[in-house]
Amino acid sequence: MSLEEDMEAKKWSGTWADFVVETKKACHVAAPMAMVTISQYLLQVVTIIMVGRLGQLELSSVAIATSVANVTGFSLLSGLVGGLETLCGQAYGAKQYHKIGIYTYAAIFSLILVCAPICLVWIFMDKILVLMRQDHSISLEARKYAIWLIPALIGAAISKPLVRYLQTQSLIFPMVVSSFAVLCSHVPASWVFIYKFELGSIGAAMAFCVSNWLYVLMLAIYIKFSGSCKNTRLTFTTEAFYVMGEFFRLAIPSAVMVCLKWWALEVLVLLSGLLPNPTLETSVLSICLTISTLHFTIPYGFGVAASTRVSNELGAGNPHNARVAVWAVMFLAVTETIAVTIALFCSRHVLGQAFSKEKHVVRYISVMTPLICLSIVTDSLQAVVSGVARGSGWQHIGAYVNLGAFYLVGIPSAVVLGFVVHLKAKGLWIGIVIGSVLQSTILSFVTAFTNWQKQATKAEERVSIQRERNSN
Repeated sequence: MSLEEDMEAKKWSGTWADFVVETKKACHVAAPMAMVTISQYLLQVVTIIMVGRLGQLELSSVAIATSVANVTGFSLLSGLVGGLETLCGQAYGAKQYHKIGIYTYAAIFSLILVCAPICLVWIFMDKILVLMRQDHSISLEARKYAIWLIPALIGAAISKPLVRYLQTQSLIFPMVVSSFAVLCSHVPASWVFIYKFELGSIGAAMAFCVSNWLYVLMLAIYIKFSGSCKNTRLTFTTEAFYVMGEFFRLAIPSAVMVCLKWWALEVLVLLSGLLPNPTLETSVLSICLTISTLHFTIPYGFGVAASTRVSNELGAGNPHNARVAVWAVMFLAVTETIAVTIALFCSRHVLGQAFSKEKHVVRYISVMTPLICLSIVTDSLQAVVSGVARGSGWQHIGAYVNLGAFYLVGIPSAVVLGFVVHLKAKGLWIGIVIGSVLQSTILSFVTAFTNWQKQATKAEERVSIQRERNSN
């Protein structure tokens, strides 16, 4: 073997070893993070189930209020806090541990400020819903529920930065324990507030608020007393106010990137109500969205792993490791997606029975299943590359891509296929799938052609700017 061949073999051997190591690290983040996401998602599911026993008015109002609250509030906070994944992740990789606390406090203050206009929207939710031609009594009940949900919004403004604080340090296990404990306590709390105290839907909102603040408390106690956080312990400093602008520069495009996709799905449901036989079409789309949302908790974990590993390695000045981390997470996502889509496709004729006993609904779902499988593939790829975007700091590119993919291509295609071509719910879903395919393809190309050395340099410059500010 020549010297060149020997060096090439060692290079590939080293890359393969790095790939195996990164795959293990990604699994240690992705799997528990998926559990955290499922636990948080089930809080709202439990609330809906509990309220459903009160009557159709309460169920409809809480369902609508939850949807509006997610679109206008919780999704916006989830998107904005994505800027923290870049800042804290890269600061942790660069071992600038004191900056993690500064950025976290800046995010908390920023999100609390954003809550003010959101609260106004919720206070006047009944008027907004009436303008959207919703029933007056349902709108009033939805407004009542939303107003009592405001403390949960404030709690989310604190818990989401705390989650990112732990996430960027790969401290996922305490979030698993906390979220599961909160879920377990939410069930009896909901029963007590709704039925024992006879507070109805207001009790459901109060129980949800208590659960959110319990989550905040558990995370804060862990951060305060755990030895794992001794180097990055949160300590308040006025410097947090000075970096709020830096946080918003990353947070706003991050929010746009997240919310545009979320809002597109809500537009899809609203459009289904305009179709002939809207009860059937809306039910089928709701089932499709439920399946897609439940599955998304898994690729979301992969996205968190990509964000964490990429930001840490770029902050540490290791562009090679960042690139290998992307390969590792993408490998895991593709493997999981293949397994899930095969399982869904093989069970397509019985899948609908898990949601409805109506034969026409079950048949409709079997027709939609191949499209659900395709959307699962695109969602998995999108979750990973979005995580890479948050870890690298190029959220603005993702925002532009999502705007074009869904609002210039996806939704117009859905309208044409659903109403003009008369494919109904199938056409609406195909339109969103087209947008998702375009989005995933473009973002995948951006990721594939990313100059990791340049990204590492940008991360170093970002950390250096903060270092100079502190020295001055």
